[in-house]
Amino acid sequence: MIVNIIGAGLAGCEAANFLANKGIKVRLFEKRPKYESPAHHTDLFGELVCSNSLKNKKLDNACGLLKEEIRLMGSLMMEAALKSEVPGGDSLTVDREEFAKYITEKIKSNPNIEIVYEDVNDFKDGINIVCTGPLTSSELLNKISDVTGEKNHSFFDASAPIIDKNSIDFSKVFYKSRYNQGDDSYINCPMTKEEYLNFYNELINAKLATLHAFDTKYFEGCLPIEVIASRGVDTLRYGPLKPKGLEHDGNEYYAVVQLRQDDLIGNFYNMVGFQTNLTYPEQKRVFSLIPGLENAKFVRYGLMHRNSYIYAPRILTDYLNLKVNENVYIAGQLSGVEGYVESAASGLLAAYYVYFRLKNIEFKPISFFTVLGALIRYITKTGINTFSPMNANFGIIYRGNVDKKEVVIERSLKEVKKFISQLDE
Repeated sequence: MIVNIIGAGLAGCEAANFLANKGIKVRLFEKRPKYESPAHHTDLFGELVCSNSLKNKKLDNACGLLKEEIRLMGSLMMEAALKSEVPGGDSLTVDREEFAKYITEKIKSNPNIEIVYEDVNDFKDGINIVCTGPLTSSELLNKISDVTGEKNHSFFDASAPIIDKNSIDFSKVFYKSRYNQGDDSYINCPMTKEEYLNFYNELINAKLATLHAFDTKYFEGCLPIEVIASRGVDTLRYGPLKPKGLEHDGNEYYAVVQLRQDDLIGNFYNMVGFQTNLTYPEQKRVFSLIPGLENAKFVRYGLMHRNSYIYAPRILTDYLNLKVNENVYIAGQLSGVEGYVESAASGLLAAYYVYFRLKNIEFKPISFFTVLGALIRYITKTGINTFSPMNANFGIIYRGNVDKKEVVIERSLKEVKKFISQLDE
């Protein structure tokens, strides 16, 4: 039996890696580089498009706990992150190119994985794990809609610009992580009230890139900075430009722009929270108003792309396969989870469920006392009439906001280990 995995992003690579390492033959389909993607910049598998941060590392953070859960489950993403990590304070931050190279080499060197470069627009014979992500082709989306009788949905997502470190004026900036997290991972660009108000006014009046015929439904967890700014003059100061915890040499600031290391060497820095849909010339003009970035060289400008997702509660089972076709599993952001870690985790879990099925192993699904189990429970059970994508948070875990954090963490990891132990039954 060959398992067909469509899409070589994080979810697809997790699924392929797990099944292949368990001796299952996998056929991995990827359309790049044969067909271009509006958001990707390389031909590598597992490319991080929007950010090089995999969010918080600490276990008392829901995404941090989720990362530990999937690390125990054998996550390729976590393996790659360990090999490509760069300083990022409490965040797991990686050199995105080294990260994707590691994943690509692992996948391509596995003898149980056959790679097929094809833009798949229909399900293959046998078992399919569809991991085509938020940029799934309209043809495949239409196929899913035709089979399930449920229309697909979408929102807009954006990525932040990346700056050449050598072009930053270091006489105006300083190194520090917020609240003294143990290292000085971030470059901070402090602003006076006058500088901030000037920047704010130019930002909210800047020219936007055309969105063509698409609507402008954004995901709240990744709003363009100009959209945040449009909600009020102080909104940025309580969001990505929050100065609290970034006092320096006895000075307090009105607002602070943070830059996060984007590569292992430290040549490139990502503008934290600066996802944007401004035109490229406007990004250069407006962001150069930030102290220290007057002559900044932009290695990559921010961009915006449309993210598609299915209406999971109506069409997916608890095991991530279609209610109308048990041979089609859907994982990654297309399934309705939001975020890199969440996408990878869902792909890995789908592979577990496929493996149990192929080996005729009786098993219990992952517990909703875990972050991953709670996330899957949310997308398959919650909001049947009001569904929208969800990322990891303690609010969706059973008793996650009732019991003490240490109890929630200990119970979660215990349940994950119990789930994994079923592989040997």
